[in-house]
Amino acid sequence: MKNLIMRNNNRDYLGDFFSDSFDSLFRPLFFDEKLDIMKTDISEDENNYALEIELPGYDKSDITVDYEKGYLTVRAEKSEKEGNSKPNYIRKERSVSCQRSFYVGEIDEDSITAKYDNGILTVTVPKQDKKQPVKKGINID
Repeated sequence: MKNLIMRNNNRDYLGDFFSDSFDSLFRPLFFDEKLDIMKTDISEDENNYALEIELPGYDKSDITVDYEKGYLTVRAEKSEKEGNSKPNYIRKERSVSCQRSFYVGEIDEDSITAKYDNGILTVTVPKQDKKQPVKKGINID
């Protein structure tokens, strides 16, 4: 596969044009756009982790937060469908969805809290109790 970081400076203009045009064919679909979705800042204090997730343009009802088998999953989905909203439109559709998962470990799911305010979803996850490892002898047969 071609190394996109290193480029040969001796190529002519048409060579660069065709090379750059075909480079985009081998990237995953919507690759660049997915990097900007659900930007997250994670901070911690003595007892909790706080995830601040940017979700501008979504309503509180568009967002779900689930916890299953140690994974916290945040989903945001917005769908608008209108028919004959303006004289020039026959149908108008907009649909956006995104999802991101975080491994938080086995914790009590009732202790997870979430708050949505001004496009920022703040999820507070308690830290796991660090148990001291117990030294256990193993019998040799």
